[in-house]
Amino acid sequence: MPETTPDSSAQHPASAQQAVPLIELDDASQVFHVKGKDLPAVSDVSLSVGPGEVLCLVGESGSGKTTTARLAAGLASPTSGTVRYEGKDLAEMTRAERREYRRAVQYIHQDPYASLNPIRSVHSTLAIPLKRHGLARTTAEVDERVDELLTTVDLTPPGSYSAKFPHQMSGGQRQRVAVARGLTLSPRLLIADESTSMLDVSIRVSLLNMLTKLRTEDGVGFIYITHDLALAKYFAWEGRTAVMYLGKIVEVGPTQQVINNPQHPYTKALLEAVPEPDPELAAQKKSGGGLVSAEIPSLSDLPSGCTFHPRCPLAQDRCRENVPVLEPVPGGAVQDVACMVVTNPRPDASAGSAASGAAGSAAGSAAGPAAGSATGGGGAP
Repeated sequence: MPETTPDSSAQHPASAQQAVPLIELDDASQVFHVKGKDLPAVSDVSLSVGPGEVLCLVGESGSGKTTTARLAAGLASPTSGTVRYEGKDLAEMTRAERREYRRAVQYIHQDPYASLNPIRSVHSTLAIPLKRHGLARTTAEVDERVDELLTTVDLTPPGSYSAKFPHQMSGGQRQRVAVARGLTLSPRLLIADESTSMLDVSIRVSLLNMLTKLRTEDGVGFIYITHDLALAKYFAWEGRTAVMYLGKIVEVGPTQQVINNPQHPYTKALLEAVPEPDPELAAQKKSGGGLVSAEIPSLSDLPSGCTFHPRCPLAQDRCRENVPVLEPVPGGAVQDVACMVVTNPRPDASAGSAASGAAGSAAGSAAGPAAGSATGGGGAP
């Protein structure tokens, strides 16, 4: 978020308003109760996204990315913690404020097969939100806006697609319709859950460039969910990336730093898993990303201490006992990491130094008066 001083805020009130994030999660948690067991899908997640910013959530399947996005979109209520839109708690919003929030925050679902109504045509799917919110009143206005949306997502000519039903289109075409639906209300924040996973590479790049244009020119904020770090690097190079593991953020910072200088061993393992077209470079990659185990623990029976320690190549005894928290990385790195081995690599050394210093000070202060007395006594007549 841009920093503002009292003087600059007074001169530029718009910049003062932008200091408040569009969406903010504060220690948000989501626990599901399944067959008498508690499954902590998301645990104490804190993040924020402002106008024109992009935050990528990356991690393996089951790491809590989609549940976090659903909390931000208001599709689920947190078990604990707070979700705020422009500083206002979602749980305390009035009906009018909730309506404004619903229009401003749109969600592109991961599965277009399930998210599109099978008995509605493409035209009906895109027209209903426009009519509901009064963005198009006449039939001509609705048709014009629907054609614009289909052209934006490369479904051209629009007339060939507007009358079709979901079962008459391919997976990639359905996904583009889902993206077009997310753009119908001109949102201020767009939450995209694997929104390009079914698209051809050329269409994928074109769509990402269009979304980037919305961010840079119209100030639309983005929460972009992906398991593809190469895609995160392309879309969020000027933004931030948060790496999630078993419902917690284990590393977060500017995308350039997270990709080029990863600190958490899990982030390094994810980067090792990215396919490398060069055979020589591919041969240098560690098998299994350098992890001790490929098995992901169950949410119903999480390991003690750091939940990553059964798979971590850097695990120590303290990792099995203590739960790490996000802390700045020493040595100049700008991201925060939840790893004691990284943030405090020699915990006993500092304690030992402090103990040695205290012992030395005590010995020196005890010897000082004695030495002074001896010296003073020798100088007496």
